[in-house]
Amino acid sequence: MIEVYTDGASSGNPGVSGAGVYIKANGKINEYTFPLGILSNHEAEFQAIIKALEICKKCFPDEILSFRSDSRVAVDVIEKGFTKNQTFLPLLEKIKVGADSFPYFFIKWIPEKMNRHADHLAKKAIHMQ
Repeated sequence: MIEVYTDGASSGNPGVSGAGVYIKANGKINEYTFPLGILSNHEAEFQAIIKALEICKKCFPDEILSFRSDSRVAVDVIEKGFTKNQTFLPLLEKIKVGADSFPYFFIKWIPEKMNRHADHLAKKAIHMQ
């Protein structure tokens, strides 16, 4: 099982945003930062999950994925598989398509203090812009 921690951050809301992805796989740690341009904080959280799915598809195909995020909004929308928010709808669809290429995809909410690595990477991505 691959453990994937994601976080999105914005300097302002909306503002300059970044995504951080921290992956524990096969005894190794993989860290990624993605500058995202101008987004809301919630959009950055969804984009972090999308980026993580893209990485997993390339590097860990056919693995069981266990995602963790400190964004209640993103986790709730993904768990329900539905949103009325027109901004989140295309992001949810990308996540559904990405997750469908894996045998199992799990996502759960974790407190911010358990997501420090991904948070650091997301903030680093902001400063790269």
